[in-house]
Amino acid sequence: MKYIHSFFVFIFLLAGCSDNSLPPIKMSDFKNDISVKNLGLRLIDLPYGLHSMEPSRDEVQEIFIAVHGGNSEGYEWIYPLKKINTKSRHIYFYRWPDNNCFQNSAENLKNEIMEILNQDYSIKKIILMGHSYGGILVTHLFENWNLTASLEIHVVASPLLGTPMLNSMCGYEPILDIPKKSVLYEWRTQQQLDNVFKDFNEDPQKIELKESFVTTLPETYKGNRLGHNWSISWVADEAF
Repeated sequence: MKYIHSFFVFIFLLAGCSDNSLPPIKMSDFKNDISVKNLGLRLIDLPYGLHSMEPSRDEVQEIFIAVHGGNSEGYEWIYPLKKINTKSRHIYFYRWPDNNCFQNSAENLKNEIMEILNQDYSIKKIILMGHSYGGILVTHLFENWNLTASLEIHVVASPLLGTPMLNSMCGYEPILDIPKKSVLYEWRTQQQLDNVFKDFNEDPQKIELKESFVTTLPETYKGNRLGHNWSISWVADEAF
């Protein structure tokens, strides 16, 4: 029996010593000759936290933070991040435990944004894009937003109205107000085309907010049904 135990200890130590993993993914890795699925897996394999996707640049005046949804495989963000990236915009990706309630992750993200602003006073604008459950997280940042930079939030295919599970398990309540120096863009899929929402009795994306800008996405995108995951690419093309 002790030999079996020793064998498993050896295997464990061997696995810990051998490191065949690739370095953390960066925008420079987003190349056309690499599978989007593989890039997505590397993206979602990042540890929890806020990750800079490119080197710092002096000319940056705004930062863009992508926040994934539940059970993301990452691939749905590859094209949008390439499209949204510019010389004056620094790209970040926020990896968070989407199998838990969102409140702690929202607070952690706000703290990380605060650290960035404290280190770089040239940044004037924060752009957040949350997809699906990630949209719940980013709109939570509207609460008590008191940072100097303006805040622009894009929620894509996100159930801002809430769902029974989200409401009961996480105590979610829809946002009521949008603070000053902030703007909210809602990008809604058509419920019957969205496999995540099509079986709901009412569309969980539809919430009444006078101050927000709402766009309903078309039925197709580049010849494909415009459903839940394609929605980010459509928004990247249209909004950025």
